[in-house]
Amino acid sequence: MKTVGIVGGAGYTAGELIRLLINHPKVSLDFVYSTSNAGNKIHQVHQDLIGDLEMKFTDSVNANVDVLFLCLGHGNSTKFLEKYNFAAHTKIIDLSNDFRLQDNKYFQDQQYIYGLPELNKKSIEEAQFIANPGCFATAIQLAILPLAFHKLLTHDVHINAVTGATGAGVSLSKTTHFTWRDNNFSHYKAFNHQHLGEIEESVKRLQPTYDEQINFIPNRGNFSRGIFATAYTECSKSVEDIKVLYTEYYQDAVFTKVSTTPIHLKQVVNTNKCILQIEKHGKNILITSVIDNLLKGASGQAIHNMNLMLGWPEDTGLQLKANFF
Repeated sequence: MKTVGIVGGAGYTAGELIRLLINHPKVSLDFVYSTSNAGNKIHQVHQDLIGDLEMKFTDSVNANVDVLFLCLGHGNSTKFLEKYNFAAHTKIIDLSNDFRLQDNKYFQDQQYIYGLPELNKKSIEEAQFIANPGCFATAIQLAILPLAFHKLLTHDVHINAVTGATGAGVSLSKTTHFTWRDNNFSHYKAFNHQHLGEIEESVKRLQPTYDEQINFIPNRGNFSRGIFATAYTECSKSVEDIKVLYTEYYQDAVFTKVSTTPIHLKQVVNTNKCILQIEKHGKNILITSVIDNLLKGASGQAIHNMNLMLGWPEDTGLQLKANFF
């Protein structure tokens, strides 16, 4: 058994990690660090865990754990790692955006590998430090990377994506209160969302000559979890040819699947799946992508990365089923 620790244990992504890890057959949860909840039982915050876990939050860490998950707010992982040192063998998976971009991939003597398995599987298997992708970035990259791989992105890409309320994190703001979210819909950070940087870097890696715009409108939905994203761009290939390219690109992907029929969000909520569907409308190829923002977009993908790093089957501890009704 490998020992694992979680830092920043009170948030939504940490809650999902705890649920996955206590049921993972190859790991033992060593500690969950939270300065604001130290001494409190974990199930007092993640209330569904009552009867499943009697462990308490702690304000100290075990520097010798085999795997460390950082579930801190953006910018705080760097500060935490400046304060605490971990053993030479400890593998670190960071769920913030601190190390995702090429300019920030090195921290002290640590090199962080971008943890999108469908793009970097081999590098992840050999890595010690992982920068887990953002949730929007995961859904959108999986929608368009096969086009970039085949050098078929020749025009602007237009993306519209909706995320549930958990995408904003556990801290309250005026746009996360029930009275604001319920029966409501809005966009935010139009054309300048923080996940655009990692999306653009991955596209440029596969298609270095791409010099058009990726136009992204993120939206807030009045549901709890999930991302529904649509991306379209001009493409001369037939829809049949594009479907073949996508199916081949993802043929070895454990969690990313191409559907032959229209898709919807309930197919992926509470799973680690990404499901894609492809249509052609005039000159435009339309790709729809759906994921659970807390699982495939965060904690489930982090577990997937851990499995790859430790040489375990990719779906270990991630054989989850959607709650369809």
